[in-house]
Formats: sequence, C-alpha cells, structure tokens
Amino acid sequence: MAMLEVKDLQVYYGMIQAIKGISFEVNQGEVIALIGANGAGKTTTLQTITGMLSPKAGQVIFEGTDISKIPGHKIVSMGMAHVPEGRRVFANLSVLQNLRMGAYSLKDKGEIEHNLQRVYKSFPRLEERKNQPAGTLSGGEQQMLATGRALMSSPRIVLMDEPSMGLSPIFVDEIFSIIEEISSQGTTVLLVEQNAKKALEIADRAYVLETGKIALSGDAKELMTNESIRKAYLGE
Repeated sequence: MAMLEVKDLQVYYGMIQAIKGISFEVNQGEVIALIGANGAGKTTTLQTITGMLSPKAGQVIFEGTDISKIPGHKIVSMGMAHVPEGRRVFANLSVLQNLRMGAYSLKDKGEIEHNLQRVYKSFPRLEERKNQPAGTLSGGEQQMLATGRALMSSPRIVLMDEPSMGLSPIFVDEIFSIIEEISSQGTTVLLVEQNAKKALEIADRAYVLETGKIALSGDAKELMTNESIRKAYLGE
C-alpha cells in the first residue's frame, strides 16, 4: 500500500476547475517530484493534500485513512508536514520561537528537544541565529527555517512547495542537499519545484502536471532524457 494516494482529485476555484481528476501515489521513503509550468496546479495539489483546500471530488488517502475532509491542523498531528511556497515564517518571532511553533502538535517535551537538536544539526546557521527575529534572515536562511519548522512535528512525509524559489545558486544547492539528507533519514518527500533539473536529479519518480492534469509520469532519471521534458522544462 502506498503511503500517500491521490485518487481522481478535482479542485475548483469558484467555477474554474484547477485540478482535473489527477491520481498519483507516493511510497514510503521516496522523493517524488511534481513538476510543471506556472499555473499547472502544483501548489493547489499540495494545499488540497494538506487540508488547506477542499476537493470537489476524489480522495486523498494517507497511510490508509481518507483525509480529504480532515482540517489541516489535524493532518499535521497525523504525520504530514507542509513547507509552503514563499516560506511564510513569523517575521517578528525569533528563529527558536518559529521552530517551536512547528512542534505545536507534540506533547512530549523530550521529543520536541530531540527534534530541535536534529534541526540544529542539519541547519547550524539556525542555531547561530536562534535569538534573531526571523524577518532579519536572508531568503535562503528563511527557507531553512521553514524546512526546520516542518521537521519539528516529527513528520513521516514532508510536502515542499518551491523550496528553491528566489534563492541564489549557492543556497539552491544547499537546499537540495538538505532535501536529500531529509530523505536519507527516512522521511518521505513530495517536492513541488520549478527547477525541474534539480528536482529530477534527486527524485526517485516524477509526475508532470499540465493545466490540472498529469501529462507524464515515470522514473525521474528516465524523464530527464525525455525530449519533450528537456525542451519544456530543462531548457535544452
């Protein structure tokens, strides 16, 4: 059984259908990339999976439970975390306060402290800046903070929305190294990313979304050699 199953998902904004009956699955331990042009429906898909939007039809099944009608805050406590597009850190709170916000669903203080040390090990810069207001961090550091905040809830799967957007090339490389590290520690990753080349390099499998439909899917390395993918998304 797949860890996450999306079945015939349909999502509307008013009268406009943004997601047109897509189906895909994510197995435990995989890195899955969801790629596509702006407006293809990638962010809408993630927001629907994590309970921020309600589907008109279809199902989202997480570890055997239909979560299509479950609110987002309850989905977090079930073991799913979302790193939103644009980072959305709490600018006036300190780095440490932001991280602790990510652990709101946990009751065990020992687990929270363990997660905090794990985040600091992965992101030493966050420990160095733990007392700084999050709004004073660079874009790359804020992305690290948003990712670290998601890891504070002990998720079994992390959904990441455009983690490299607006970052310098050095930070882009760093963020993708961190995604690989998260995966190596046993956390499943569903990655929405406009940098298709980078996403396909680290993913196991990928789905290509075009105007609310899945146009292609397959092994990520094989998709990198697909001529239509190379022309449309890899700039070749």
